Amino acid sequence: MQWRNLEEHTVYANRWFRVRLADVELPDGTHLDHFVIRLRPVAVATMVNRANEVLLLWRHRFITDSWGWELAAGVVEEGEKIEEAAAREMEEETGWRPGPLRHLMTVEPSNGLTDARHHVYWAEEGSYVGHPRDDFESDRREWVPLGLVPGMVARGEVPAANMAAALLLLHHLRLG
Repeated sequence: MQWRNLEEHTVYANRWFRVRLADVELPDGTHLDHFVIRLRPVAVATMVNRANEVLLLWRHRFITDSWGWELAAGVVEEGEKIEEAAAREMEEETGWRPGPLRHLMTVEPSNGLTDARHHVYWAEEGSYVGHPRDDFESDRREWVPLGLVPGMVARGEVPAANMAAALLLLHHLRLG
């Protein structure tokens, strides 16, 4: 069953997102109003070292008032390539400049409400360039053994679904 978006208009917009109201037609011909949040792509990056440790950030999310492990992430700027944004975010938030990035996955974390796509990359090498410029993004940055990832996800220590999926896939690829 396919829903059809017949028309939508902007209700609110800023540099981060647009809230739009869509006129949606259901398969039986019924119409409903549906809010849609349009977002810029998000670039995500991490590194796995030779000891099979993954670089994570411990941070607080005020919206859900929760703490958890995450990967470096941020929106792709206008005209920026996604892979470049991933490398930039990793360096700004961790102080590590990744070596060649490999695409891990692209996910739609909330496709019933937003068109957000999160593009996750990882590197097997990198260089420490200094204290992170955006150190306000996290309380700390740590190298965590990939072997601990499934337990961390199960205990809710990685609350963001996109981050949990990426870490579990890295675990599978490296240790599976």
